[in-house]
Amino acid sequence: MCTIVLLRRPNHRWPLLVAANRDERLDRAWAPPAPHWPSWPGVTGGLDHSAGGTWMALGPQGVMAAVLNRPGSLGPEAGKRSRGELPLMAASAASAGQALAALGALDARAWRPFNLVIADAHAAFFLRGTGATRIEVEPLDEGVTMVTAQDPNDPASPRIRRHLPRFRDAAPPDPDADDWSAWEGLLADGDYGEAGIAEALRVPPARGFGTVCASLLALGAQGGRRWRFCPGPAGSAPFRDLDIAAA
Repeated sequence: MCTIVLLRRPNHRWPLLVAANRDERLDRAWAPPAPHWPSWPGVTGGLDHSAGGTWMALGPQGVMAAVLNRPGSLGPEAGKRSRGELPLMAASAASAGQALAALGALDARAWRPFNLVIADAHAAFFLRGTGATRIEVEPLDEGVTMVTAQDPNDPASPRIRRHLPRFRDAAPPDPDADDWSAWEGLLADGDYGEAGIAEALRVPPARGFGTVCASLLALGAQGGRRWRFCPGPAGSAPFRDLDIAAA
């Protein structure tokens, strides 16, 4: 169960801020974000070696997309396409709106259940694939939104109940001042309470599963972009800026 957090601030110099933890099997090989796909020129994302797709991507026109599993759908399934292709398809679009139009028309039965977040500096959308014919779509409002395996800001998720208020109260990153400290600290939080490990934002290794990497991303109103990547659980290694100037 991965986590993605968005802060939308229309009319701000940095209208979109994103924080994400990727939770995955520890033995599933991957590579850090880069332009890995000749067939998707200009798209940067982390490479999943098992299926060839990605969990999070940023395209040349400033569209970001991230895919998450829904409950009970971890791993591949025979006869189903890889969910890792969905962020590549979305990020290659000219805008979040165009990505929504293209992906919203797909047949959800081709993939195992998924949550997909698509956003740029102007708009953001949540796409829900439940295995039914139609992909369900809802726009994401201004302010902070958290998505896990459940729906956006769903209080049924222990992780959302615990951490959504903390992100809302925390100082947002300031890319101009290179200050990401509050959100870095939240992504590194592995504590949990009575609800158990499902509350933890950084999932400790257990039975071959846990948080494997983290991202902080900012998209600017004038086309600026920053993607800071941690090649391990947040707090275990430093975040470094990716070279995405040519993307």
